[in-house]
Amino acid sequence: MPSPYREIFAAPGSKAFSAAGLLGRMPLSMFSIGIVTMISQITGRYGLAGAVSAALAVSAAVLGPQISRLVDRHGQSRVLRPATLVSLAAVTGLLLSAQQRWPDWTLFVFAAFAGCVPSVGSMVRARWAAIYGGRGLLHTAYAFESVLDEVCFIVGPILSIGLSTSWFPAAGPLLAAVFLAIGVVWLTTQRATEPEPHPRGEHGGGHTLRSPGLQVLVATFVATGMIFGACDVVTVAYAEAEGHKSMASLVLAAYALGSCLAGIVFGLLRLSGDMARRWLVGVCAMAVSMIPLQLVGSLPFLAVALFVSGLSIAPTMVTTMALVEQHVPRAQLTEGMTWTSTGLAVGVALGSSAAGWVVDVHGAAAGYAVSGVAGVLAAAVAFLGYRRLHGPAPQRPGGPVPQPRGGSDAHDGDDRNDDLSKGIVA
Repeated sequence: MPSPYREIFAAPGSKAFSAAGLLGRMPLSMFSIGIVTMISQITGRYGLAGAVSAALAVSAAVLGPQISRLVDRHGQSRVLRPATLVSLAAVTGLLLSAQQRWPDWTLFVFAAFAGCVPSVGSMVRARWAAIYGGRGLLHTAYAFESVLDEVCFIVGPILSIGLSTSWFPAAGPLLAAVFLAIGVVWLTTQRATEPEPHPRGEHGGGHTLRSPGLQVLVATFVATGMIFGACDVVTVAYAEAEGHKSMASLVLAAYALGSCLAGIVFGLLRLSGDMARRWLVGVCAMAVSMIPLQLVGSLPFLAVALFVSGLSIAPTMVTTMALVEQHVPRAQLTEGMTWTSTGLAVGVALGSSAAGWVVDVHGAAAGYAVSGVAGVLAAAVAFLGYRRLHGPAPQRPGGPVPQPRGGSDAHDGDDRNDDLSKGIVA
């Protein structure tokens, strides 16, 4: 492992909470595509499959920030387990309603409660911020977590689609639920690295989403999520149309692999200059990478096109999290990070629903037009909001960088990176 990655894991407990976060985030890549695969297997209706997946995403978008707000106020260990229990109970009901062919409306009811799943990635990034806040190593830590996100999107669809198509339809979402339970329990037992909670009075009475910079990031991520949601649904449908539905997992893995490799390289860099400009370039690169998908003619070509498209994802995500850390109060950091996930979830809901409708009406290949339109929209929003991100960061109330429960000595700080952190993270 390259030196910067070894350095971030010098902090006691960092390997354990990052590993727990990896397990807890596996459902991020498994639930949506697993539900699409399960329902399409059982009913043959991609429109219904996309709509239920969209309902789950909307539910997560509504409930996720509220859960993270409670986490900021009361701590991860007190909030995550009850929220996860609610989500797991709802997922169980969703799987039963699909398997038993209950009325369609039951799928949407259970999907609405299944969205109570916590944003495990935000919880892990908050722990990194508590350890390395204000240091150059935070850039590397965020990059590493983005790489793990992409590992989830490489392995998750393969497991979810593979199990659902070769074993039984509900196998993929069921395994995702198991990963969520194990990951959250493991993470919440690690109290030493858990950031100290900030009671209501420490939040200054302001709503996190009032930050102009965060508004731009969330709005752009809605369009970005549309890209991802459409790609998931259309790729499964296209693979089925080609007679190789199980290959969809490998094609989507190529998409995540491109992002994973780019994230590894990006984490090694010590960049200076305007972070907002880097972010804008990344969003525009994602938009441009949607053009080859409009010319798809075979599964191998699709895999290559998605791999190239994936190269812009992780660097953009890393820069986004650094901008969130710069533009929201430290006492509301978990909630701020979750709002970006919420934007993605809303976008995934819109993209998967629209793509499912296009596939049903016009065929699988036509569905990639949804991704193309979403890419143009993301670039447009990023351009229009760029001025809100450009220039000096706003005042960030909330006191010093949140410390892990183990105290400020929970890591051996490396001050050599302080100067490098300017222009990279807040």
